[in-house]
Amino acid sequence: MLRESEARDRAAFIELFASSEVRTYLGGPQPRDELERAVPDLPGRRPGLFVIELAGAMIGTIELNRRDAERPGHVRPDAGEAELGYMFLPEAWGCGYAAEACAAALGWFADALPGEPVVLCTQTANDRSMRLAAKLGFTEVQRFEEWGAEQWFGVWSPVTPPN
Repeated sequence: MLRESEARDRAAFIELFASSEVRTYLGGPQPRDELERAVPDLPGRRPGLFVIELAGAMIGTIELNRRDAERPGHVRPDAGEAELGYMFLPEAWGCGYAAEACAAALGWFADALPGEPVVLCTQTANDRSMRLAAKLGFTEVQRFEEWGAEQWFGVWSPVTPPN
């Protein structure tokens, strides 16, 4: 289930950002003691961010944010495309939850903003994210170097039914 974050999700948010496994391709883990001080009582409460819940517990997050115009990788001349991002706790990996949750978020986005593309950027070394991008229907636009690693940049365009 996708939902807004709640106070009970705070520990899972901290775990996501402190996990060396989760953060391998996302700049590395953040110190747990700093997260304990910095993460608010109601974490992640903003438009475009969803908590993924399974059996009453948070297993990850999905977000759709506008891609910063200063970063490489764009499909529109004015930049600012919606960018899909996600993080899952390691115990949820390999179960198909990421594909299911991301597909639901993309469907929601396509209904809310028909015809607008969504982009995704991941390190080419991140095999799991590369497979997920392909499974979700993202197509490669370009590759570039950022943060000391080769990045894969793709686009997903919803199918708009003819009128």
